[in-house]
Amino acid sequence: MTAKPRFLRLWRTTTFRLTAIFILIFVLASISLLAFMAYQSSIQIQRSQAQAILREINELKRLEKRRSIRAVANAVQNLARRPGKGIYYLGDNQGRMLVGNFSSFPRNVLLRDGIYTIDYKQELVFFDNDNRKRKKGYALIYSIGLNDGFRLIVGRDIVERRGYTAIIFRGFLFGVIGIVILSLITGGLTAMRVLRRIDIISNTSEKIMTGNLSERIPVTKRNDEFDRLATSLNNMLDRIEQLMIGLKEVSDNVAHDLKTPLTRMRNKAEAALRKGASDKDRIRALEENIKESDQLIKIFNALLLIARIKAGTPSGSFKQFDVNEVVNDIADLYSPLAEEEGYELETKISGSMIIIANRELIMQALVNLLENAIKYAGGGEQKNIKIFLATREINDRVEIEVADNGRGIPKKDIERATERFVRLEKSRSDPGFGLGLALVKAVAKLHNGQLILRDNQPGLRAIISLPKGKN
Repeated sequence: MTAKPRFLRLWRTTTFRLTAIFILIFVLASISLLAFMAYQSSIQIQRSQAQAILREINELKRLEKRRSIRAVANAVQNLARRPGKGIYYLGDNQGRMLVGNFSSFPRNVLLRDGIYTIDYKQELVFFDNDNRKRKKGYALIYSIGLNDGFRLIVGRDIVERRGYTAIIFRGFLFGVIGIVILSLITGGLTAMRVLRRIDIISNTSEKIMTGNLSERIPVTKRNDEFDRLATSLNNMLDRIEQLMIGLKEVSDNVAHDLKTPLTRMRNKAEAALRKGASDKDRIRALEENIKESDQLIKIFNALLLIARIKAGTPSGSFKQFDVNEVVNDIADLYSPLAEEEGYELETKISGSMIIIANRELIMQALVNLLENAIKYAGGGEQKNIKIFLATREINDRVEIEVADNGRGIPKKDIERATERFVRLEKSRSDPGFGLGLALVKAVAKLHNGQLILRDNQPGLRAIISLPKGKN
């Protein structure tokens, strides 16, 4: 990959852009802060110099009042010869310098009192350890008139102050350049690291889109936000893979279970249309096809009902009712059917248990459990088969139990028994389509409950556990 596209990819990342914005804000804030500090430092130095000048002027004025102008001239002469950056001038009323170390002032300075900043290009002689030094630069001066027209000027050279300010800004400039370079490097490395993690997620997604559903996003030991995102996505992928496997199994089972009745229907219809077939044969073929069609309609109705329940949009509404009344009605309805099969149906129901639920769906789930018990309990070594129907309250939940002492379900198959179109009997000679328990599980989940299957030793216990109220 070329450098330019790589840079463009980095620039498009949110991390790099946020880093660039942070750098800009930081640089602007740093410029403002250091400029303010340099300005305040310069002002403070200037204020200190001005105060020093005022102190000297006040001392010279008091000296004039106490003694004479000659004493002032002697003091100015001594100050002018002292090492340092001071500027001193004492002139008469004609503008002639009497004593001092600088005489070339602008005319307005010699005529009016005030504070001035001058850019002197004439040579100014300073004394430093008895060595005369000639310099040029800038000065801050105070001009004040004395008695008899004498003019006193005291000042300080401010080149050093400006040099100090320049040093501050020069150091600041190098600091800003270093900050920008370091921030760009840090932002680029951070963006590249983020981009590398995102590329890993993108590459994994592309592999999954090609059909490899077993691919997962790598998770590091850092446990950062990318690892949390990868964990969430991996959990989602696990769920999707499970759903796809379930969908494949459902599709295979639908094809297997529907192919046989559809083939029978076609063969019967074809036989009825053959020459020589009597009207009686045709009528019988139509009747048998109608029965087969009714079975297929039941399958699709059950599938649609499970889909609506899982989507949370079942027909009917949640109402308050006594679950024991429903259980008693179902027991009365199925007692004769159980007796015909040679089974004994026992109930253990007392009092009333009020729940808020969809009455029709609870009835359908209970019917499915009873029909499964009547249909599949037989066939084992157990002869005196009994079916038990009971209800009970445990804390804030209501349990409806359908149990039998028949052949039951192997422990290894209990978990998958509630999946759609799962037929534990491989030959599929028993009637049914493997949707009964799947429907019961969906109804229980809709009501924030659960379907619990347990070994009854022998037989099976199927328990619908429901909360008393609607969540």
